[in-house]
Amino acid sequence: MTNLKEKLYGGEKIYGTMLRVVRNPAIIPMAKEAGFDFVMLDTEYSNYTIETVHDLAQMARAVDLGCFFRATMLSKAVSRYLDAGTTGVMVPMTETKEMAEEIVHWSKYPPLGDRGFAGVGAITGYMAGLPHAKAMEAGNANVLSIAQIETRKAIENVEEIAQVEGIDVLLIGPNDLSISLGIPGDTMNPLMIEAITKTSDACRKYGKKFAIHGGPKMLERFSDRLDMMMMQNDIDVLRTGLKGISEKIHQF
Repeated sequence: MTNLKEKLYGGEKIYGTMLRVVRNPAIIPMAKEAGFDFVMLDTEYSNYTIETVHDLAQMARAVDLGCFFRATMLSKAVSRYLDAGTTGVMVPMTETKEMAEEIVHWSKYPPLGDRGFAGVGAITGYMAGLPHAKAMEAGNANVLSIAQIETRKAIENVEEIAQVEGIDVLLIGPNDLSISLGIPGDTMNPLMIEAITKTSDACRKYGKKFAIHGGPKMLERFSDRLDMMMMQNDIDVLRTGLKGISEKIHQF
């Protein structure tokens, strides 16, 4: 399976979208055919269960598509969803060095973190795995630990967050960041540009990868700085597609 962390740190960009409502694993080969490198399963704002995440992640492994998830909270659930077969976790509202360290605690094996070792199971495609030490080393080399930067406090602490060993990516969440900065929805405001640039600078300074989940204007604005891009979600795709069909058919 393609190691997207290796791809990122090899200087290549990776591209993805978010899934929030579609549960059928058929969406995964469709995303692969569309040219995405990964999908992000949103367990924060959806009703996805661990069973849904498992089934989507296993299909992603089968078609060689990256499959990450956005967590609901910092807890052992982070490890559990990784054990279901995902290969990356994004934690919303990461605001401090201590929170970033806890992401590593639950998402990385020793010596970086303290993730428990599940052995053979979803993380191995239900086939025999490597010996413990090699499997943990491979897991740490494969899993992306992503701190979502989306509050004023996070921007204030962004250099400390970027210095945490085991954090791989800092990803801007524009909507909540704009709210926290007192400019709800004004995602291209100079205050936003300044905050996002500060995050990008911290990533460059401390060797972390920089990402945004945003619209076309924002992605274009920071395209020369971005390592990882994510745009829209399956709700947008379905609404746009249905509207297009409706507009077309009403012409007849």
